[in-house]
Amino acid sequence: MVRPTHEVEYEQMLLSRHGFLHQKNGRRKDGLLERSAYILLSRIRVQGPMSVGELSDAFGLDASTLNRQTAAAMRAGLVERIPDPEGGMARKFRLTDEGARTLDEERDGIVAALDRVMEEWTDEDIAGFAAYLKRFNTDIERLGGRPWPRP
Repeated sequence: MVRPTHEVEYEQMLLSRHGFLHQKNGRRKDGLLERSAYILLSRIRVQGPMSVGELSDAFGLDASTLNRQTAAAMRAGLVERIPDPEGGMARKFRLTDEGARTLDEERDGIVAALDRVMEEWTDEDIAGFAAYLKRFNTDIERLGGRPWPRP
């Protein structure tokens, strides 16, 4: 008997290939942010200022990768380095006003794309789908030991 997880695997594979949210270059056709910057800014917004070490732990990425990502975000004026608000030694990154505005604009574009995809869905269907996605993600996070804070 084929388990339903085979269907989940197949549908997840298909979902990952759809580029309507993020195209080949990591950015929606009309998007402002690359996928990695969108995720980085989203995490900092939810959690507050974070050091490279904290970001490395949160994402499971090496510090050199995060140094490149945060440097690009700083050059774009999306984040700024600040002293640790709690008095620690490591400097932290926080969103700038431009970073918050750009993140909001990008999120609005993604939500608009999802609205087009789900235009024939009822609000109850969308809420149910969101609940299953949240459950799926939180179980992955639990197994990986990297819970993602939710607003």
